[in-house]
Amino acid sequence: MRSYLDFEKPVAELEAKSDELRALEARGDGISLSEEIGKLDAKANQALKEIYAALTPWQKTLVARHPQRPHFKDYCAALIEEFTPLAGDRAFGEDEAIVGGFGRFRGEAVCVIGQEKGDSTETRIRHNFGMPKPEGYRKAVRLVEMAGRFGLPVLSFVDTAGAYPGIDAEERGQAEAIARSTEAWLGLPTASVALVIGEGGSGGAIAIAAASRVLMLEHAIYSVISPEGAASILWRDTARAQDAATGMKITAQDLLRFGVIDGIVSEPTGGAHRDKQAAMTRAGDAIAAVLADFAGLDAAAIVDKRAEKFLGIGRHL
Repeated sequence: MRSYLDFEKPVAELEAKSDELRALEARGDGISLSEEIGKLDAKANQALKEIYAALTPWQKTLVARHPQRPHFKDYCAALIEEFTPLAGDRAFGEDEAIVGGFGRFRGEAVCVIGQEKGDSTETRIRHNFGMPKPEGYRKAVRLVEMAGRFGLPVLSFVDTAGAYPGIDAEERGQAEAIARSTEAWLGLPTASVALVIGEGGSGGAIAIAAASRVLMLEHAIYSVISPEGAASILWRDTARAQDAATGMKITAQDLLRFGVIDGIVSEPTGGAHRDKQAAMTRAGDAIAAVLADFAGLDAAAIVDKRAEKFLGIGRHL
């Protein structure tokens, strides 16, 4: 069953009518309704295009959080061959909010790290809704350092509301773990690509996104705090999350204009959840293009380019 967002109601109504006609035609009474079905499908597609061509920042936030949007495990399965996950931070334990390991991307050996939210009650609890704890970031550091030693590029897929804010995470040094992870990414002697596939929330996101190139899906968001969190601080009213989303400039289009990210990966009409395979293919092509740009550069040049990128943010607004 396809899940519709509130602003997609006109599309939902048209597609529901189309489905009813298909079911009627499938009964085998000899009635041909293909013409009417075609007209409804055309109207639904046109309505979808018009809606998604003019999404507000808050509507993009809802799309980025869509329950049927592809997650890290989907991208990993589609893009990475021979994936071998590694677990644990060698200090405390395993954190399944961050999944990482080694595999092959289009024939090239790579390190892959991603935040996984889960897509059912069981998996969401197991992955802590994609909110990593310190051991998750320390695992990421371990993998990044291994990739550096073996000269492998690193791919990361960002999708988190933020690092886990619980007492146990703070007791184990959440802020220090995020800082160490960011430092490890900045000093990585090989090329790295970060792709924000859903939510890029605060330090929880940048800890695995301080990459040579940062890309975002067309309807993803990336911000220092969630719109709800910003609204609760500024106005003490989470109902004003829409106002916060607009003012915070959290969309891929705004962030590309500010130089915070380096590129936008277009999504199929209606969002990545409407055609997951097409979305993941486009993501793979964008990642391949970045890796090609860094082919042949030595470690010093790669580190310098990354430093130049992040030091330049905010200088040319």
